[in-house]
Amino acid sequence: MARIKPQALLLQSKKKKGPTRISVTTIILCNLLVVLIVLCFFGTYRHWSRRSLEQGGAGLSNYEDTDAFVGSKKYESDSFSDSKKYDLPGYAMIKTSKGYIIVELYKDGSPEIVDRFLDLCQKGYFKGMAFSHVIKNYVIHGGNSQGLGAAEDWISKGKLHSELITSPKHEAFMLGTSKTKHDNKGFELFITTAPIPDLNEKLTVFGRVIKGEDVVQEIEEVDTDEHYQPKSNIGIIDVALKREI
Repeated sequence: MARIKPQALLLQSKKKKGPTRISVTTIILCNLLVVLIVLCFFGTYRHWSRRSLEQGGAGLSNYEDTDAFVGSKKYESDSFSDSKKYDLPGYAMIKTSKGYIIVELYKDGSPEIVDRFLDLCQKGYFKGMAFSHVIKNYVIHGGNSQGLGAAEDWISKGKLHSELITSPKHEAFMLGTSKTKHDNKGFELFITTAPIPDLNEKLTVFGRVIKGEDVVQEIEEVDTDEHYQPKSNIGIIDVALKREI
């Protein structure tokens, strides 16, 4: 048998070997690459998901902030309006030729009339105003009136409606003014001396007497002519405004 040369044996052994084996390092690197790719995809997904949520939340937050802003502005406006309203004097001290009548003003119930009254007080409009009509058990009236009719009509209507249920606003010792449209110069004062139901149609009540009812009654007792005009000169000397009494 012929001997095989060493070179031939080497070639023969190479031919019999199987496929080349992948090294451990290569496997590790491939796995790391796959993990890296997966992490990249996962990170990208989380980023876009979070961004979409933040945008949605930002929209809601802006809406809520807008509501809060509008609400706060409305509150500030209302607070300013209320504070301005309540800074106004709430009482009037009417000095008459018979004594003082102290009146609480209805700033909430009749704000426009009260504002007009306060403005005229500051301008001295009521100084020297005479009580032009004094109707016993009905009303005393300061200023000249053409819009409410003759005093006789007031009396007849008052007797006609005397059995009606009285509005709380039109009890005795209430301060009011005519419902007829005032010009920039005119303003009438009425103080009721008895409950008068039918004054709902005639007067806007904007205050009530809290002290000086005896003075009102003393004025009510003065002598008058057939037209309910006082025979003696009686009226308002001055009006002082007070925030507190």
